[in-house]
Amino acid sequence: MVYFLHMAYDGSNYSGWQWQPNAVSIQQEIEDNLAKIFKKKITIFGCGRTDAGVHASQYFVSMEIEEAFDFDLKFRLNKNLPEQIVVHDVFEMKAGQHARYDASLRSYDYFIHMYEDPVLHRYSSFYEIEKIDFEEMEKAVALLTKYDDFKAVCKQPQLYKHTLCEVQSATIYRSKDEQRIHFSITANRFLRGMIRLIISFLLKIGKREMTVEEFEHILAKGIDIPNKMPAFPNGLYLSRVEYPYLKVEPSKDIAYFMKLGFEK
Repeated sequence: MVYFLHMAYDGSNYSGWQWQPNAVSIQQEIEDNLAKIFKKKITIFGCGRTDAGVHASQYFVSMEIEEAFDFDLKFRLNKNLPEQIVVHDVFEMKAGQHARYDASLRSYDYFIHMYEDPVLHRYSSFYEIEKIDFEEMEKAVALLTKYDDFKAVCKQPQLYKHTLCEVQSATIYRSKDEQRIHFSITANRFLRGMIRLIISFLLKIGKREMTVEEFEHILAKGIDIPNKMPAFPNGLYLSRVEYPYLKVEPSKDIAYFMKLGFEK
């Protein structure tokens, strides 16, 4: 039988979603707790891979279990999982349905603040920038829906058969005091490091270290710039995952409240 776990997590203290040999991952925490509950190893498959320090406001896991269970799995998992990981729902699915391969759309949010704040540092990326050209950043963001090959913003393009992505929407917002920035993007797939590299380019444009025209040339030609540095991980959230057969609203977590007070 196939089940989906609908969940969320604070990735601050984890090495990312996927199992790592010498570090603790979200996948490891869940599989360890499932093994305790079912008294055997249960392999789970996540809807995507998030890097160390990246959060998920909405995340789906699929798993196969030989027989139906008659207890509250959600309750047992939440009782034993660390407080940074929460299971919202357990859905019984049809045979063959898969959390990763069946996802039709994924959305991410990225938050930046430009002033010292002891709370925001954990959930938003701090960049000390005195003056940023938001209008030029807007122009660069508008380019993202005009192209479909994102090799230039892929951390390891050689790992993929192709680097094509269909970006449905991309928007950038700023707070009224212009001290915070919120970037949102939705696409059918994302490449490794893609969003954090996009943010890195946008910051260069905002600081006038790169023009929009230069960014478009890099994007259009798929230029793989050596030693490109992605933006910090802590401002990034996987915020929504959609399936042709399942649409669930994300929970109102910290990212939900961080979106308040922004304007385009």
